[in-house]
Amino acid sequence: MILAGLDGSDSSWRATAYAAGLARRQRATLAVAYVQPVLGAATALAGAAVEETTQEIADELLAALREAEHRMRDVWQLDWRFLTVRGDPYTALARMADELRADAVVVGASERAGHRVIGSVAVRLVKAGRWPVTVVP
Repeated sequence: MILAGLDGSDSSWRATAYAAGLARRQRATLAVAYVQPVLGAATALAGAAVEETTQEIADELLAALREAEHRMRDVWQLDWRFLTVRGDPYTALARMADELRADAVVVGASERAGHRVIGSVAVRLVKAGRWPVTVVP
C-alpha cells in the first residue's frame, strides 16, 4: 500500500505521479488522499460555502485522477482508491497511513514560505519515523 497526499498543488501532483509509478512497479495498491481543511474561527461565518468549496476541490481532484487513469489504461493498470477526510493534513495523513498499514507515504514538497519556519507536512511525516516517506519537489 502506497499512500500519496494530493492537495492540487503542482508538487502534490508530481508526488501522486511518482507514487503511482512506485505502486505499479511494486504491484501495490495506491491510496490517494485529499485532506479537506478544517474551518478556523475566522472562516466559521462562511462555513457552508467553505465546506462546499473543499468538497468541489475533492470532486475535481477525483475527476482528474479518473481522467489520467483513462488516458493511461492502455499503457498500464493500477489498483487505486481516492480518500478524502477533513482535518489537519499531517494528522489525517498519519492516521490514514497507520489505518491502511502503508508501506510508504509520498507527498509533495511544501510550496509555502512559512513552512520553512513552522515545519511542513512532509517534514512532520519524516520526523514521525513510522513509515518511509518520499518528498517530491
